[in-house]
Amino acid sequence: MAAAATMLSIQGDWDQVLREAEGEVWVSCKIPGKPTIRGSLTSKGISSDEVPEVTASEEFVVQEVTKNRITVSCPGENISCTFLSPYASFSHIHGKNVSYLDISSGGDLGVSSSTDQTFKSVLEGHTRDVFSCKFFPSGQEVLSGGLDSLVKVWSVNDGSCLATMKGHRGSILDIAVVADGQNVISSGQDGTARLWDSAQGACIAVVDDSYSPINAIAVAEVGNAVNLGSPKETPSNREVGTEGKLVVLAREDKSLEGVSLHSRQSVFDFEGSDAFNCCTFISSVGVLAGGLDGNIIHVDIRNPKSAVETVSWSETPVLSLVPFRDTYVASYGNGTCYIPLKGSEQVLQLTGPNRQPVFQVAAWKKLVYTCCRDGFIRKYEIPDLG
Repeated sequence: MAAAATMLSIQGDWDQVLREAEGEVWVSCKIPGKPTIRGSLTSKGISSDEVPEVTASEEFVVQEVTKNRITVSCPGENISCTFLSPYASFSHIHGKNVSYLDISSGGDLGVSSSTDQTFKSVLEGHTRDVFSCKFFPSGQEVLSGGLDSLVKVWSVNDGSCLATMKGHRGSILDIAVVADGQNVISSGQDGTARLWDSAQGACIAVVDDSYSPINAIAVAEVGNAVNLGSPKETPSNREVGTEGKLVVLAREDKSLEGVSLHSRQSVFDFEGSDAFNCCTFISSVGVLAGGLDGNIIHVDIRNPKSAVETVSWSETPVLSLVPFRDTYVASYGNGTCYIPLKGSEQVLQLTGPNRQPVFQVAAWKKLVYTCCRDGFIRKYEIPDLG
């Protein structure tokens, strides 16, 4: 198990409070095995370019401040962190907490789902909570899955339901689009991962069937990096674009398994320290998976017996992992979001949620979007990471 890192934290609405005269926010430095160092930051006014002038209490130093970014250090522990506030926040899209969101490949459309049984742009048809939603590569269709055990395909243009896929015996926990979207994959509480013909709404194959819920899936082209095997039977002519692809299954039973999407053969099986909540590819051979215990593990599919790296920035569950530029974004159950700076032990921390879980992250170019239990969708403009 990874040792928890020393981490700085700041009050979620620091950017708003420090714009007030004598506004004060808390800041802390959590050190594993030691008492947490607590302090405060106080605004001493606003400069002519509308940037707060901030002083820190003993043990902390303010290194840099802009309108939406502040860098704070704790010299005694030799640590610093840059905190970034949202560029924009949207609070009236859903009536309840926002559970999932995605951005189209062109960056011009967004879709989000909620426990209010809807997802927006307004697409209504699920009878219970919607847990996940993803754009097809074209940006013209959306895939969704939820508590009603159904997987659905929707038209972005008119909001109509184009196909409904039935077969799971429990909630749909995650979904993925294969290649151009003629095939899609779903995973569920019933321990199965299923490959579907998205146009006909028919199940092509059960890719995996285990007793443990599959909380998340990720699919990518891996080519000849590993032996994906050959199908024992001739694949259906409805199966399109599965060759050379590996689907990673993040399970409740602490296992992370890679399965050849075309042959259905197991390629690797990695055992973690707790249930896995999320997973993503960060390269054709690199997989990240986030656990209930707050650990993020990096596995090389060519040598999966041991993790390349394990990091832990929080003891709360990792809820989502999304590739971003040459690094990634991780969100947690305590409302924190981290972007590790490549080649450094430093992280950029996205602020805004006040200890409310950030369920999902989506990224497009320099923009990162988050959705939270507090009902907000937040948009961040990420500076150059150097």
